[in-house]
Amino acid sequence: MRRARFALFLSLLSRIDGHVEILDIGGTQEFWTLMTDGDAGDVRVTLLNIEHQIVTSTRFVSAVGDARAMPQYADKSFDVVFSNSVIEHVGSYDDQRRMASEVMRVGKRFFVQTPNKRFPLEPHFLFPWFQYLPGAARAQLVHRFDVGWYKRIPSLEAARAEVDSIQLLTRSRFANLFPGGTLHTEKVFGLAKSFVAYGGW
Repeated sequence: MRRARFALFLSLLSRIDGHVEILDIGGTQEFWTLMTDGDAGDVRVTLLNIEHQIVTSTRFVSAVGDARAMPQYADKSFDVVFSNSVIEHVGSYDDQRRMASEVMRVGKRFFVQTPNKRFPLEPHFLFPWFQYLPGAARAQLVHRFDVGWYKRIPSLEAARAEVDSIQLLTRSRFANLFPGGTLHTEKVFGLAKSFVAYGGW
C-alpha cells in the first residue's frame, strides 16, 4: 500500500518540470531511498522533524521544527509539502488544523496521508477498535502489555499521554482540513484504511 501511495505521488511529481524542492514533515532519508530506489530525479528533500535526522546525501537537508508553526519558511517556499502518517500525532483537532494551514501556506502543492479512524484495526496498536475504547482502558492496556508497535510503558501516566497523543481522523474531518483538495481513499478488502489529501497540482 505504501508503494502504491508513493506511485501516486510520483505520478503527480512528474508533472513538475526542472528542480523540485520538497518539504517532508516527519520523513527520513531511508524512506525516500527505499521508495525511489535511490533515484527521485532532480529533487532536494528537506526532512522536518522534532529532532535532527542523519543524512548522507546532498539531496537531503535535516531540519528541526514544529509542523503546526513553521515561521522559518516563507509562503510557497517549497514546490511540494509531503507528509505520511504525521498529522494524527500533532495534537488536538485545532493543532491538526494549524498543521494543515501551515502545509498549504509553505507549499505550492501538498500531499498528506493519514490512517482512517473508522478502519477496524487501529494502525499503531494493531488492536481491533482500540481507538474507540475509553482513554483509561487504552492506557491500561499499553501500561500492562506490549500492544502493536508499542512495548509496554511502565508508567501509567506516560501510557495515557501516549495513547492520547494519537488523534485519528475520519474522512470528513480530514477533508475539512484541506478545503479544495482532492481526497484519495486507500482500501483493504473494500474498507477504507487511510486517506491522502493532495492539492495544487
